[in-house]
Amino acid sequence: MCDCGTLNNSVLKWCLPFETFSCFLADEKERFDPTQFQESIVQGLNQTGTDLEAVAKFLDASGAKLDYRRYAETLFDILVAGGMLAPGGTLSDDMTRTEYCLFTASEDLETMQAYAQVFNKLIRRYKYLEKGFEEEIKKLLLFLKGFTESERNKLAMLTGILLANGNISASILNSLFNENLVKEGVSAAFAVKLFKSWINEKDINSVAASLRKVGMDNRLMELFPANKRSCEHFSKYFTDAGLKELSDFARNQQSIGARKELQKELQEQMLRGETLKDIIAYVREEMKKTSISEQTMIGIVWTSVMSSVEWNKKEELVTEQAIKLLKQYGPLLKAFTSQGLSELTLLLKIQEYCYDNIHFMKAFQKIVVLLYKADVLSEEVILKWYTESHVAKGKSVFLEQMKKFVEWLKNAEEESESEEEEGD
Repeated sequence: MCDCGTLNNSVLKWCLPFETFSCFLADEKERFDPTQFQESIVQGLNQTGTDLEAVAKFLDASGAKLDYRRYAETLFDILVAGGMLAPGGTLSDDMTRTEYCLFTASEDLETMQAYAQVFNKLIRRYKYLEKGFEEEIKKLLLFLKGFTESERNKLAMLTGILLANGNISASILNSLFNENLVKEGVSAAFAVKLFKSWINEKDINSVAASLRKVGMDNRLMELFPANKRSCEHFSKYFTDAGLKELSDFARNQQSIGARKELQKELQEQMLRGETLKDIIAYVREEMKKTSISEQTMIGIVWTSVMSSVEWNKKEELVTEQAIKLLKQYGPLLKAFTSQGLSELTLLLKIQEYCYDNIHFMKAFQKIVVLLYKADVLSEEVILKWYTESHVAKGKSVFLEQMKKFVEWLKNAEEESESEEEEGD
């Protein structure tokens, strides 16, 4: 007896009665013919009409009979555009279409949320469609010029909702950086609708986290042509469109990028052995150009200094190494601590650094005393830090280390006040 489940069609016809084999071929044709597949989906959508609950149920049931795995692209094309899409985004003329799809739906957020639920239910039921759906969205974004403005708006709102719900990855935004879409302003206009619906579903922090996860957080400027790729243009465009939180986020990202570049350049200057005079002049020039505050700059300078050497792994040698390095760069730190707030910022950076790098836990007090003697940290700021402004990181350890020095500072301050009173 032959095992029909393991044989191809040419062998099957010899081990099945003619009628059975004919039915088998008909089933095979319906199951694997894209035309038949499309007709089945279109017919079902036409019967359910605008009832999206019924659409979801129909799609759920049809997955057991139709080959969604093979025809995922066809399925999603129909649900979005009503029929199979030809390259460029136009509908194929020779295929059956339906009027019940995303592109013919009402252009409002509530309707798009309902459509998002249809896709969500479908993909939850047939998990293998997840990758194909993401590929479909990427393709649709490349086809934007082939759609009407209303169709683009609906697709943008849907995409924003899908991104907010985690149905697709933010990496799909790569498609928006297509040169032709960017050049004609299609990408930026689409992004406005997309981000509005995304932020409406979640918030800017959620958007930021998703963008960072896929390395998109620093690429939003690419939505504009090279000659308009500035923070000012981006900010005005999205603020005018009612997305100030997005323009603020992009500005902040650009600022972070500039700081990283500045820190890298500072480290390289130190490694090249450039003079402190030249380094200070460079940093001051950068502060003017980028409008970085002294408080922010002292943090960058501190990190650059501490990243400019390879630290010894032995705790007892690290302190000695740190003291030697900070004696060398004391004037650099002093140049950017002209304000009490800058001094306090530096002191908090030192506390965090010594806590985060365990070999430095015992070095904290010696570093602070050195910088006090070098006129980088004042007695007022050290006392303020000790009494109220320290952070939680290593608090008990560092306060204990500083106890005797703080007492000495307080006594010196009292003696000074006493001498002044006697002089009066």
